[in-house]
Amino acid sequence: MQVRILGCSGGIAAGLRTTAILIDDDILIDAGTGVGDLTLDELRCVKRLFLTHSHLDHTVGLPLFVDAVFETFRRRPLEIYAHPETIAALQSHLFNDVMWPDFSRIPSVEAAAIKYRPIESGAVVDCGGRVVRAVDVKHAVPTLGYCVEAGDKVLAFSGDTTTNRTLWPVLNAYPDVHVLVIEVSFPNRQHELAEQSGHYCPRTLASDLGKLSHSPDIWLTAMKPGEEEEIMDEVLAALPERRIRRLEAGSVLQL
Repeated sequence: MQVRILGCSGGIAAGLRTTAILIDDDILIDAGTGVGDLTLDELRCVKRLFLTHSHLDHTVGLPLFVDAVFETFRRRPLEIYAHPETIAALQSHLFNDVMWPDFSRIPSVEAAAIKYRPIESGAVVDCGGRVVRAVDVKHAVPTLGYCVEAGDKVLAFSGDTTTNRTLWPVLNAYPDVHVLVIEVSFPNRQHELAEQSGHYCPRTLASDLGKLSHSPDIWLTAMKPGEEEEIMDEVLAALPERRIRRLEAGSVLQL
């Protein structure tokens, strides 16, 4: 399983892209601004999109993505897997014929360019040699994390979350977790803002990682632009025994 990081920042600036992760060449997790770094041919290969939640930094690239390769999706629709409330948000606020055309009805309802696949925590989707499992996490809106299984390898992605009791039992139930991509958006001095907005800071992340019985390679994502060095210093100081690195757009992980 190849994991290509298209975007992993908590915001935009020169060289920064928001969340989008390509699994092999046909599965996309989130559709932030990083989607725009794919070529047209690469966009055409994507068959399934798994959204963690509705916020723009995870969905803003989706309308232009669908439009760019519409001729492909009118023949074979893009399947969008997401929490029912995320789908409702897309329908009401994005694909609503005001902000953007409703591609769930174009060219027709029967042969639409996108097909919504509502899922909730515990859902398991077979993606041809890979299995994607959804798990509830705790954010400002309903949000799913995902575990991607390929043979005996497991990649876990937290999505946006703060302290929670739901992710860790799922991860601990696996014989092993090889890679954990987990968010930490704010430094400790902004812990109140992190809590209010449903994100980790280094202190709360360190506490939650104490619930994890495995020792995966840990990659940190969704840091706010300009705060990356402070966040990394605080995380490494709090968790010297863990293998922790900062995720960067353009990284490729092999499992």
